[in-house]
Amino acid sequence: MSEFSTFVEFGFRHITDIGAMDHILFLLALAVIYYARDWRDALWVVTAFTVGHSITLGLSVSGIVALPIAIIEFLIPVTIALTCLENMIFVRRDPPKWRHRYRPLLAGAFGLIHGAGFADYLKGIFPGRIAIPLLGFNIGVELGQLVLLAVFAALFLVGDALIFDWRKRARGSQPTWRVVPVSVVAFLVAAGWAIERNPW
Repeated sequence: MSEFSTFVEFGFRHITDIGAMDHILFLLALAVIYYARDWRDALWVVTAFTVGHSITLGLSVSGIVALPIAIIEFLIPVTIALTCLENMIFVRRDPPKWRHRYRPLLAGAFGLIHGAGFADYLKGIFPGRIAIPLLGFNIGVELGQLVLLAVFAALFLVGDALIFDWRKRARGSQPTWRVVPVSVVAFLVAAGWAIERNPW
């Protein structure tokens, strides 16, 4: 197996492993507001997260920036909690038309934090040249995120079909049945992590 494919597999396993639950929970919080017809918006958001993740990861692994890991580990669940709050703010009223523009920016900014959280671990396993391993790892992360997004979409689609009439969904009603409970549970879990990881 080549070095590139090894790191693609490593990136894929990283994002889909149960040990990466904070990343998975963040993706779930991002994805829960979308219908199947919104797949382009969801894809932009997830890709923006990958871009942010990749930037900080590259800067950290190459030694250009050094971020305090205790602060980063605390901020990761904070990003999840803030995403859940944003979900619930707009769940019972129409979101602004520009939401599809700022959500990728939000995901990208939060991705900067998530990328820094994994940088210290990667420093020990990346070889001297980081370009190919970093590219492979990031591609693997993106592939893993797409798989997770597809799983979430399938679960949401089944739930929507069981709970709502499809004609109501077609008129654009908010999927409150899943946004509220998923966001509340994710918020509580993230808040617990933030308290547990509080560096102060």
